[in-house]
Amino acid sequence: MKLSQFKFNLPKELIAETPAKTRDEARLMVVTRKTGKIEHKTFKDVLGYFGEGDCMILNDTKVFPARMYGNKEKTGAKIEVFLLRELNAESRLWDVLVDPARKIRIGNKLYFGDDDTLVAEVIDNTTSRGRTLRFLFDGSYEEFRKTLNDMGETPLPKYIKRAPTEEDKERYQTVYAKNEGAVAAPTAGLHFSRELLKRLELKGVNFANVTLHVGLGTFRTVEVEDLTKHKMDSEQAYIAEKDCKIINKARETKKKVCCVGTTSMRAIETSVSTDGYVKPYDGWTNKFIFPPCDFSVANCMITNFHTPESTLLMMVCAFGGYDLMMKAYKEAIKEKYRFYTYGDAMLII
Repeated sequence: MKLSQFKFNLPKELIAETPAKTRDEARLMVVTRKTGKIEHKTFKDVLGYFGEGDCMILNDTKVFPARMYGNKEKTGAKIEVFLLRELNAESRLWDVLVDPARKIRIGNKLYFGDDDTLVAEVIDNTTSRGRTLRFLFDGSYEEFRKTLNDMGETPLPKYIKRAPTEEDKERYQTVYAKNEGAVAAPTAGLHFSRELLKRLELKGVNFANVTLHVGLGTFRTVEVEDLTKHKMDSEQAYIAEKDCKIINKARETKKKVCCVGTTSMRAIETSVSTDGYVKPYDGWTNKFIFPPCDFSVANCMITNFHTPESTLLMMVCAFGGYDLMMKAYKEAIKEKYRFYTYGDAMLII
């Protein structure tokens, strides 16, 4: 398929700047692939679609406060530093993006905190905006990570033009987040409240965790018309054996296997074997899923509403069927569903 086939007009006012009042009170569109039926519900109504023995696959990655602001030595110019990934814990090496990048060269030092508590030296250029920083810090590794966390702020997507709040610290994180390493939230999971998870559990729904540390590449613009030429950024993924057993059992017993979010789907589609079973995994994935695609494991999916021409929309169309999904998106715009990170949700069954 071609990039232009995923273009549609999204009114700016439908892009959500803030989360719904409570997690499970967001709106939910339910799309049935077999019949093409589209229903309008509230997120907590997912309870009615799952039962004994069904499996939900959750991405338990945890977002860390990746956006920091420092000052360049001598000039004092304010520089935004976006932490992407830790390269070497012992040497305090990090892969980052800097803005404005034109001012930052190898050998420059950046100072963070009111009393310059933290200093970083630029030791390499990786891309036009990418740099490798070595943080100069005398304390223990635990003290260093705490300092980073204290100085960083919630890395809300750039389209949200306001400063992060205390509410964002909680709401830009799933209630089941535990493995720190993401710089963006797995947004489909933001709709689950602890109470809703408990009610699903009481109905006999099983939960399997996967970890995929969401990177900024998820939001990278596709710049080629021929989708086979697009390259995804690699993201770290981990699936434990115990979670594979939960997923594979549901699959064997012909129960619902529901991926919560595109990141969970990428993780299991990366780790699945030729016989259709999910295997333990510990590595990186740059898997790009777009139509046509045969999915090996999941038979339903929960996802947010995505922006035009995004890789996330492409995966959703691969799973739900291009024509049906484009029809559903047209309906979502007509019904004024909220799009993107803090937006509403869709259940594809």
